[in-house]
Amino acid sequence: MKTRNLILGMAAIGATFTSCKNEEQQKADKTVDMQTTYVDSVASISADEAQANWAAIDAAYQQHTMDAEAAVANAADKAKAQEKVDKSKAKYEEVKAKVQAAMPPPAPTVSDATGPARIQALRDSFFGAGKIGSDVSFAWVNKDNIVSVYENFYNTFDKNQDSYSREDLDEIKTLYEALDTRKNTVEKEGLSGPDNRKIAALKLKFAPKFKWDRVTSKGEENKEAKKEAK
Repeated sequence: MKTRNLILGMAAIGATFTSCKNEEQQKADKTVDMQTTYVDSVASISADEAQANWAAIDAAYQQHTMDAEAAVANAADKAKAQEKVDKSKAKYEEVKAKVQAAMPPPAPTVSDATGPARIQALRDSFFGAGKIGSDVSFAWVNKDNIVSVYENFYNTFDKNQDSYSREDLDEIKTLYEALDTRKNTVEKEGLSGPDNRKIAALKLKFAPKFKWDRVTSKGEENKEAKKEAK
C-alpha cells in the first residue's frame, strides 16, 4: 500500500510539473504572437496615422519586442519563436523606414536658423509651430486660451532671453504688440476679470525684463560698432 501511494504521489507531482511547464510555454508563445500581431497592425495603418502617433507606436513596439525576446527561452519551440520575433523586427524596420522617410524635416530652431527662417523659428517658439504666419494674425487667440498664450510667451522669453539678438528683440516686440492688440479685441468678447488680471501680472513681469534686454543689446551693438570703426 505504501509503495502504491508513493508511486501515485510521484505521478501527481510529475503531472503538476508538466502542467506548469505547458502553461509557461503557452504564455511564452502567446507573448511572441502578441509581438508579431502588433507589428502587423502597425504595418496595416496609413502613413499619416503612423506619423501622427509614431512616438507612442514605437514605445509600444519596444515593449512588445522586449517581452517577446524574453519569452523565447520558455517557448515550446525556441527556434521557431526566435524566427518569428526576428521576422517581425525586420518587418517593423521596413515600416519605420517608410514612415520616417515620409516625415517632413524638423523645423529649424532659433539657434541654428538665419534670415526669414529665424523669424519663423522665433514665432514658432513663442506660439507653436505654424500658428503665426507672414500676416502675423492672432485670430486664433480667444478668451479661453489667451492666458495660456501669454504664459507661454513670458516663459519662453524668460528661459531664452540671454540668447536673443537685437533683431530677435525687434521681432519679439512686434509679436508682443500684435498679441496686445488681439487682447483688446478679446476683452470685448468676454474675457473674464480674473483672466485679465493674470495677463496684467504677466505683462508687469515681462516689461522690465524686455526693456533691460533691449538696452543691454543696444549697448553691445554700440560697442561692436566702435570696435569696427577703430
